[in-house]
Amino acid sequence: MLKPTSVPITTELNGRVTPYQMSQVRPQVSGILRKRLFKEGAIVRQGQTLYQIDPSLYRAAVDEAQANLQSARANAEATRARADRFRPLAEIDAVSKLDYTDAAGAARQAQASVAQTNAQLQTARINLRFTDVPAPITGRIGRSLVTEGALVTANQADPLAVIQRLDPIFVDIQQSSADLLALRRALSDGGSEPATATVRLKLEDGSEYTESGTVEFSEVMVDQNTGTITLRARFPNPRGTLLPGMFVRAAFAQSIDTRAFLVPQQALLRDAKGQASLFLVGPDNKAVQRNVTAQRAQGSNWIVTQGLNPGDKVIVQGGASVLRPGAAIRPVPANTPQRIASPQRGKDAVPAKGD
Repeated sequence: MLKPTSVPITTELNGRVTPYQMSQVRPQVSGILRKRLFKEGAIVRQGQTLYQIDPSLYRAAVDEAQANLQSARANAEATRARADRFRPLAEIDAVSKLDYTDAAGAARQAQASVAQTNAQLQTARINLRFTDVPAPITGRIGRSLVTEGALVTANQADPLAVIQRLDPIFVDIQQSSADLLALRRALSDGGSEPATATVRLKLEDGSEYTESGTVEFSEVMVDQNTGTITLRARFPNPRGTLLPGMFVRAAFAQSIDTRAFLVPQQALLRDAKGQASLFLVGPDNKAVQRNVTAQRAQGSNWIVTQGLNPGDKVIVQGGASVLRPGAAIRPVPANTPQRIASPQRGKDAVPAKGD
């Protein structure tokens, strides 16, 4: 006798591996590349110096800015002292108030010049620091796209190198928008409930990836060219098995069908068009054939989502493939030991085991 059960609805989709993080290393100042300070293909750490640009011009700019700042400070001190001397004289009308006002304004202007040249010094120091090109993230760096002696510029389009973080790593999975709509409709109807999307991968050579992942998010837009949405799953990759650009097959459960029936595979029949059907124990122990929907298998069972009701008795042994509708049967539980009857005793009805 059948009872509905909760069955995870497993989906297998194509996916492509993408790096967890990727950074293109670019210079922030222009100059001649003097040194490359990393080994191609190695792991680099965030902040590690990768390239050194000739710092001569930028060091000279720092020296010039420091000299300008000293000059501005000296001028500010002189103008402030002059304004301080004019203040008591203006109070006793020894000098005109206009002269004092001009001296005070010059002192404030000189102080502003100090702040301006100080900012120029900070800019020069920052540019000097940028002559050491650091790694923006921790990861595996690829080949260097420039050589020592090359001229690099602050606004160049081509990167010096590319760093990728590969542990953990992402797999972008493509699912059709039609399947997503069907899933959401099933969830809203109440026959299904969401599942924790643990993802397993099958690699290009057919082997199973040892680590499992989890779905991080799904896109909110449908690709106009393919009619699909992208699901992104995150996987640990401690041994570097997964590489960016690799194609994989991802299997995961997006929902749990709470009204499905598990039927042994030997009980299911399919016609030439692929329509699935089962033989049931009907009234008066007569065989009844019924069409069902069974699109997925789980282990040794078919998952039947339509066509069966709680309490139905499915014929799983004893000639389900040779019965005809209306044939008389003697149903016994499926776990009953099978007995070989003599021809005289077995000619009236076909023995059948039911679930």
